[in-house]
Amino acid sequence: MANSSTDVRGSRSGKKRPILATVGVLLVLVIAFFAWLGYEAYTAQSSLTATRDSANQAKDALLDGDAAGAEAAAARASDSAEDALSATTSIPFSIAKAVPFLGSPLKSVSQITDVVHGLAVDVLAPASAAGASLNPSSLVDGGTVDTAALRDAQPVLEQTSAAAEALSDRAQQVDKPAFLGVVDEARTSLIDQTHELATLLTNTRIASELLPSMLGDNGPRSYFLAFQTNAEARGTGGLLGGYGIVRAENGTPRVDTLGSNRELEFAKQPIDLGPEYNALWAPRNTTVDFRNSNASPHFPYAAQIWSSMWTEQTGEVLNGVIATDPIALSYILGATGPITLADGEQITADNVVEITLSTAYSRFGDDQLARKAYLLEIAAAVVEKMTTNATPTRSLLDAVGRAGSEGRISVYSADPAEQAILAGTKVGHTLPDSPAPYANVVVNNAGGNKLDYYLTRDITYSAESCTADTRKSTVTATLTNNVDPTGLTPYVASTFQTTVPFGTNESIVYLYGTQGAKITSMKVNGISGFSIQSGTELGRPVQAAYLTIPPGQSQTVTWELEEPSAPGEATVPVQPLVDQPTIEIDVPQCG
Repeated sequence: MANSSTDVRGSRSGKKRPILATVGVLLVLVIAFFAWLGYEAYTAQSSLTATRDSANQAKDALLDGDAAGAEAAAARASDSAEDALSATTSIPFSIAKAVPFLGSPLKSVSQITDVVHGLAVDVLAPASAAGASLNPSSLVDGGTVDTAALRDAQPVLEQTSAAAEALSDRAQQVDKPAFLGVVDEARTSLIDQTHELATLLTNTRIASELLPSMLGDNGPRSYFLAFQTNAEARGTGGLLGGYGIVRAENGTPRVDTLGSNRELEFAKQPIDLGPEYNALWAPRNTTVDFRNSNASPHFPYAAQIWSSMWTEQTGEVLNGVIATDPIALSYILGATGPITLADGEQITADNVVEITLSTAYSRFGDDQLARKAYLLEIAAAVVEKMTTNATPTRSLLDAVGRAGSEGRISVYSADPAEQAILAGTKVGHTLPDSPAPYANVVVNNAGGNKLDYYLTRDITYSAESCTADTRKSTVTATLTNNVDPTGLTPYVASTFQTTVPFGTNESIVYLYGTQGAKITSMKVNGISGFSIQSGTELGRPVQAAYLTIPPGQSQTVTWELEEPSAPGEATVPVQPLVDQPTIEIDVPQCG
C-alpha cells in the first residue's frame, strides 16, 4: 500500500511539472510582452515629444527668417517622427491597440503619431528646405517686395499647404481615447497645432498668388484706402471717416491723396448692384451717400460703391479697395513701436483707439476740420511707418494677420481672378456662399453720433436637432449702452431725435440668417417688434429692428427662424466694432 501511494504521488508530481513549466513560460512571455510594449510606448512618447519640440522650433525659425535653423529643426523632427512611427507599428503595440476598450488610448496614440509623422516629413521638411524664399525679411527691402521670390515660392507653398490641410483634417478624425486624459490632451493639442500650421501655410500661399500682381508686377495698380470709424457702426465695421489712394508698381506700395470724408461727393450716377440689393438697400441711399455706403456686411458691395464714387468724382478707375480701422492700427503699432506727430505727441498701441474714437472729439470740440486733420496726420504717420523701410518682423506679420482674421483689414480686387481668391479668405470679408448654419448680427448706427464706442453685444444662436428637413432656430442679440454722457459733446452723444435722453444709442440691428431660411418672428424685449427693414441678400434672409437704448440700459432682439437642416458647423461672424462680444452657439451639426 505504501509503495502504491508513493507511486501515485510521484505520478501526480510528474504531471504538474510540465503544467508549471508551461505556466512559467507563459508568464515569462506575458512579462516580456508587457516589457516590450512598455519600451515601445516609452519610445513613442519620448519621440513624439521630441518631434513636437523640433516641429515648433522649425515653425518659429521659419517665421523668424532663420532658414538654416528651420531646416535643421525639420530634419530632427523627421528623425524623431520616424522613431515614433516605428514604435507604434511594432508587434506589441499593434496587438495591444486592437484590444477593445483597453487598447483605445494606444490606438489614439498610433493615429496621432501618423499625423505627426506626416507633418514632419510632408510639410515641415519641404517648407524648411525652401525657407530662404519664404523669409519675410529677405522678401522686403526698403519697402519693396521681391515679387519674383514670391512667385518662385508658389510651388512649394501649394504642396505644403495642401498637405497641411489634409493632415489637419486627419487630426480632427483621431479617435477620442476611452480613458487616459493625457492622451486626449495630446489629441486636442494636435488638432489646434495642425489647424494653426495649415492656416499659416494656406495664407502664405494665397499671399504668393495675389501680392505679385496686386503690387504692380504686371503694371501700376491703384487702390482706394478706407479708414473706418468704429465709433459709428456700419455693416463692414464703421463709418468711412477718411481715405487715401494706394499706388503700387514693381512691388513698391505708397500712399498719397489722403483726405477726410468731407472731400467725398455724393454719387450722381450711382452704381447698380442688382435688384436684390436695391430692394433691400435703396431706401437708405447706400449707393449715393458715402455715409451709408457700407451698411451691408458684404465688403465687396462697399468696395464697388467707393470705387464708383471715386471714378465719378475724379475720372480715375481703381484696381481695388483696402479698408482698415483704429483697432488694426493698434495691433500694428504694437509691432512697429509708436509714432511721433509733428508736435511731439506719441501715438502708441495703448492709446490710438481711445484717441481716435473718443478723446479726439472732446479735444477739438466743434472744430471738425481740425479733428479730421489730426486723425489724417495719425493715419499718414502709421502708413509711412508701414510702407517705408519697415522690416516685416514676425510680430508685424502676426499683427496684420490678427487684424485680417477679425475683419479689421479688408481687401477687394476689381480683377475677377484675384477677387475669386480673396472671397474665400478672412480679408475678403464676404457673406459666404455656403448652406451651413449661419447667424450674422449687424449693427448700423441710426443716431448720427459716435456712441458705438461704448456699445457692447451679447449674441446667442441655438437650434433644434436634425430630425427633419428643416428645424427651428433662435438668434438673440442684447445691446448695452455703457456710456456716461457727462462731459460729452453733442457731436458725440446727441441724436437726430430731440425727444430721447442725451447719450441715447439708436441702432438698426440686422440679422442675416442661414441660406434658404425663413425668419418667422422678431421680438424686442419680448414684445413683437416692427421690422424696419427686411429682404434677402445673397440668398440669406435679412430682418432689422430699430433700438433706442438710453445710457446704462440694454435692449434685446430675438429672431425665430425655420432653417434648413444643412450640414456644416454653425458660424456667428463678429462685426468688427470696438467691443469683443460674448458669443454662445448651441447648434447641433447635421449630416
